[in-house]
Amino acid sequence: MSKLRKINQDNLREHNLSVVMSTLLSSAVPLSRADIAKSTGLTKAAMSLLSDILLKNEVIRQLKPSTESTYGRPSTPLQFNPRRWAGIGLQINTDGYGYTVLDLAGGAVRTEWISEPLIEVTPEEIFEKLDRMVRPVERDMKQMGYTLCGAGLALPGLVEGNKRLLIAKNLGWTNVDLTQFGVVRRLDAKADNEANLAAQAQISGYAAHSISDEMPLDSSSSFIYISTDIGIGGAFVRDGQVIFGDHDFGGELGHVSVDWRGPKCPCGRHGCLEMYAGRRALVEAAGIATGEEAAKTDSINRLLDAWREGEPKAVLAIDQGLSAMVSVLSSAVNILDIDTIVLGGFWSRFDDALAHLLERRIQSQVLGRESMRIRVLMPTVADHPSLAGAAATGLRQLIDHPLRFLTV
Repeated sequence: MSKLRKINQDNLREHNLSVVMSTLLSSAVPLSRADIAKSTGLTKAAMSLLSDILLKNEVIRQLKPSTESTYGRPSTPLQFNPRRWAGIGLQINTDGYGYTVLDLAGGAVRTEWISEPLIEVTPEEIFEKLDRMVRPVERDMKQMGYTLCGAGLALPGLVEGNKRLLIAKNLGWTNVDLTQFGVVRRLDAKADNEANLAAQAQISGYAAHSISDEMPLDSSSSFIYISTDIGIGGAFVRDGQVIFGDHDFGGELGHVSVDWRGPKCPCGRHGCLEMYAGRRALVEAAGIATGEEAAKTDSINRLLDAWREGEPKAVLAIDQGLSAMVSVLSSAVNILDIDTIVLGGFWSRFDDALAHLLERRIQSQVLGRESMRIRVLMPTVADHPSLAGAAATGLRQLIDHPLRFLTV
């Protein structure tokens, strides 16, 4: 029988601090101490101590007392303090690289993205560029009074244990030890698949106070996220948590085969979804460009223009890609029993009419269609969502491990 771990006072305090911050994150409005105590079950004395710690460390601030109190006397709402705590997100993708800095109060402090097709680029070359880009940002954040709580790194491939990229077929990289790169070591960046991080960016209140009526997915939502670029990735979220799988490789929707006699995918299989609905595959099928030219941003813009103008080859390519996605996504719904799909990446550039079309076609192929209603949503964080998710991963370190950062 394994020995039970003892819970000491610091363990309990850290847990309670995390609970208080998570409660504030998931609320659309500032909460008073009494509100938080009622929601969490914490005693008045415990709540007073915890709020004092968070105030002293400038994690939260007090607003003007409210006269609309349920408890008979004016209450003092608490709100996260802006311009003090932040996480940094890094990303390397097939179409470029960059960073973003996310504030605990929900604001993007700094962001930069270099659009550049990364074809036949070595890991050493691109990580050196990323390092040079980020160093002055780290210095500037410190001078501005920010504490960087952590960093996330989004990559287009399979990541093992946050520190090793096993394979990124569309970059041509295999078995890359990420700790060899200075920027990863210095920031202790936690690497993950770009689709997992993009999915996290859609969860309001995950690590930054970003609750709004425009974000239909909250910290308890379940959904399937599909990321569509040159490659296609995916993530499964259950009750606000990404389901990684036993080896952290879950969600690879792009490598579900829709035709075992179809074209060979870089992964070695035939007829994978990304060979029909991936960005480069669509451009080539529409006759817009081939090879390296098909991977460029202007090629996909030409495809969109051709589709809107009704050019037959472009319309056929989009329709075939759509049919392939319906096949894979309806299967995912049948397997996972999740009724909400978030459509990220290239396909999110279409209007809501495409989302409604996907809803109808997937609904007709779901076994439980008589008692479940499929929703296809466009992402609320659509511009480089993996970057936002990576920054949230860094910022989440404060929420999950507050005693690493706070003086008590």
